[in-house]
Amino acid sequence: MIPLLRSFVLVVALLTASLVPALQAQEERVLRDILVDSLRSVYDIREGQVPAVLEEEDVPIDQLAAPAPFGPGEHLEYKVKVGIFNAGNGYMSVLNIEEHEGSPVYRINLGIKGGIGPARVNDMYQTWFDVTTLQTWRYIRDIDEVGYQSYRHWEFYPEIMRWERIDFDRGGDLGSALPLDEIAFIYFIRTLPLEVGKTYTLNRYFKEEGNPVKVTVLRRDQRETEGVVYNTIVVSPEIQTDGLFGQGGKGEIHFTDDERRIPVYVKSDIPNFPGSLTLHLQSITEGHPLNPLSRVAAKEGRASRGQTEASGSDLH
Repeated sequence: MIPLLRSFVLVVALLTASLVPALQAQEERVLRDILVDSLRSVYDIREGQVPAVLEEEDVPIDQLAAPAPFGPGEHLEYKVKVGIFNAGNGYMSVLNIEEHEGSPVYRINLGIKGGIGPARVNDMYQTWFDVTTLQTWRYIRDIDEVGYQSYRHWEFYPEIMRWERIDFDRGGDLGSALPLDEIAFIYFIRTLPLEVGKTYTLNRYFKEEGNPVKVTVLRRDQRETEGVVYNTIVVSPEIQTDGLFGQGGKGEIHFTDDERRIPVYVKSDIPNFPGSLTLHLQSITEGHPLNPLSRVAAKEGRASRGQTEASGSDLH
């Protein structure tokens, strides 16, 4: 959808030029808004969507699933800040397993809601991420910020190397046969070895102009949040376009330095947003990996952390 401010300017310009083109533009805008509203009604999960608390037996093992430290039921809650100011809350969730064209996919979402004074934000990112190939099939970005609203719905067709905007009659060439969006990239990075000092160069972004994506592992560190000190691995991703980790930004993700690779702290410079946006981990609901070896690693890790907590250490 065209941002509302630009739509308003466009309509005013058309009205001053000719009544008929203006009416046509208004009709197209109304039809587009109806389409977007109908898409939102199918996929919108803004209000309080939290995955069900799943027991291990509720999540079957998938022998074909790619190794991954996350799984259905994982829900991470964050405090959102702009600079030093508390600005709301956010979360990242692996909601469930759905099916896309016969393939099982993770349905994952990231939501940010809050703001400072009149500068409000209610953003939602959703991705449908293949369980076996770790690629995106569908990506929805729904941004509602002060002075800027944008709803975009992409579908990916790697068999013909095309992406299509469902909310707007537009398409383009895929940048990869195994495309990833910004949110899927965070989860994909969690599957990498993350060797300190190494830069992973990945031609996986779904738009050609966004490649290559560079993921630089900066250092090991510690990050304290909500009274808990986490050992972390600090990563700087850079996508050659705008978005959460756009070129020229100072994005960082601090992952737990254990088998989970949970994002403890996320920093991003976002266009049309005052200052750096940061996410600080508040709580963890762990999910259940689908890959059998990943699930074994998760169970062993939980047992190990349980022993550490019992010994009174504050390192998790």
